[in-house]
Amino acid sequence: MIFCACCDDNFHPVAFPALPSSPPACPAFAPTRRALLGAPALLCAAPARALDPPRFDLTGAVTPGGLVRGQALPLSRISFNGRPLRVSPEGRFAFGFGRDANTVAVLDILHGNSRPETRRLEVTPRTYAEQRINGLPGAMVTPPPDTQERIRREQAQLNAARAHDRAATDWWEGLDWPCRGPISGVFGSRRILNGEPRAPHLGLDIAAPTGTPVLAGATGVVRLAEPDLYFSGGSVLLDHGHTVMSFYIHLSRLDVKPGDMVARGAVIGAVGATGRVTGAHLHLGLFWAGVALDPALALPASQD
Repeated sequence: MIFCACCDDNFHPVAFPALPSSPPACPAFAPTRRALLGAPALLCAAPARALDPPRFDLTGAVTPGGLVRGQALPLSRISFNGRPLRVSPEGRFAFGFGRDANTVAVLDILHGNSRPETRRLEVTPRTYAEQRINGLPGAMVTPPPDTQERIRREQAQLNAARAHDRAATDWWEGLDWPCRGPISGVFGSRRILNGEPRAPHLGLDIAAPTGTPVLAGATGVVRLAEPDLYFSGGSVLLDHGHTVMSFYIHLSRLDVKPGDMVARGAVIGAVGATGRVTGAHLHLGLFWAGVALDPALALPASQD
């Protein structure tokens, strides 16, 4: 069994600065090539007609772990559970639900220069599998005391990398699969290691041989590229804009450096077994505003 023990300290929420109160005007929205797939609950709206209410579309998984993309009128101002969202000049925005999200979420919307509106979203609950693994080396379950300072330093480094709020909307078309292989670990699973409860698994594990190329799931800026973090080993964090980021870890090779702009589908590294793992695989993470989301809900249903 391939075991990934990288989530204990890598997925803490991140604080973000306040956003501008209103974006500049821009041309009207044009549809993209595909919507996010794999969602257990989807929201969408019919095209606006002359007398319809202001346009406001939501697409994505309204469930714990889901990433939702939205389309509003240009100049709209929107908040999600009281947090102001970045809205692009085209009226695009994103938000997400953490593993233990509440059953109701609230969107407050000011449509351009129109009237304010409040929408309540019913969040579809999820259940999570339990993963019990015995016979692991003690250091795989509880890091040795002499590693604590390193772990704190690397956690601060990762938090700083995730704190960027770039204006681009490279997340708009969802994610592509970064490699192919059997799914060996799913989002949200509860883990009991050597009989001790540990942090849930907050990503998607794809089993593949060491050296398998890993592709960027979407266009983005490299915010972190480290070959040897304690928990995650070789790690690359891509910033897709609006605090949406994808995380590729346990890599055996890194082909990018911080500050690089990489295109969707570009090779960023190779699958490995670095960090706190027991076998070769890619752990794919997804964040919005520093909150860990379920990559499976943002990927196409098929790896083909």
